[in-house]
Amino acid sequence: MPDLPWIAAVARLRARREPGVLVTVATVRGHAPRKAGAKLVVGRTETWGSIGGGNIEAVAIDRARELIGAPDPEAELMDFALNDKVTNRHGVQCCGGAVSVLLEPLPVGPAVAIFGVGHVGLELARILARHDLDLHLIDSRPEQLTDERLGVLADAIARIHVHHTPLLPEEVLAELPPGTHILIMTHDHAEDAALCDAALRMTDVGSIGLIGSSAKWARFRKRLATEGGHDDATIDRIKTPIGLAEISGKEPAIIAVSVAADLLRTFEHSRN
Repeated sequence: MPDLPWIAAVARLRARREPGVLVTVATVRGHAPRKAGAKLVVGRTETWGSIGGGNIEAVAIDRARELIGAPDPEAELMDFALNDKVTNRHGVQCCGGAVSVLLEPLPVGPAVAIFGVGHVGLELARILARHDLDLHLIDSRPEQLTDERLGVLADAIARIHVHHTPLLPEEVLAELPPGTHILIMTHDHAEDAALCDAALRMTDVGSIGLIGSSAKWARFRKRLATEGGHDDATIDRIKTPIGLAEISGKEPAIIAVSVAADLLRTFEHSRN
């Protein structure tokens, strides 16, 4: 089976939500196994492509996997002298030249699930779609998820996943990637309550946000404690109201900007 082109390998890692490193021969001086521009994609257990084999490739793979395991890796250059006077970790290459290799981490981007693609949900999706993330749009109403309505997301950078859930929207929670940030803003308070309860029973979600008033939250909090059996610390995992407190506008677009800004701040905190 032929090796995947590097861009297809990167796409495969993204689809799997697996981190990786793109390794590129940046410069070549003299003789070397591959020309500048040759690429290798390194995953946790697989590699695709080649930068020439031998010591260069073996050392680059070792370093790439160290970067995959690092909390916040940054791109870096590695220099190799290819002569018989230099012994490296995996032996000697004596082509006679010198090579610089660029390692670029391919981290797993955030995942966000918007439950309820009404006026606010769609405005929020339009903002988040401009970012490199997985965006899940969930609604029990098919008319909210038509191709025509979601056409405003056609040029999205984000990877859009649409879920129509006519009966139990909370069942989608089990299908979401670990660490997904949950935003609950459906048209139905009963759906919202069921989603809050289900999200609190999961340990592998990211942040949980609920749109609504303080009166709505007071009712939900009591119900989550008495009917759901959740303690105060668990219930406090839900943030409500969502968005930045200093932005108080009620228009859907303003609420969406506020919620998106707060979520982006959450992304930053989770990386640090």
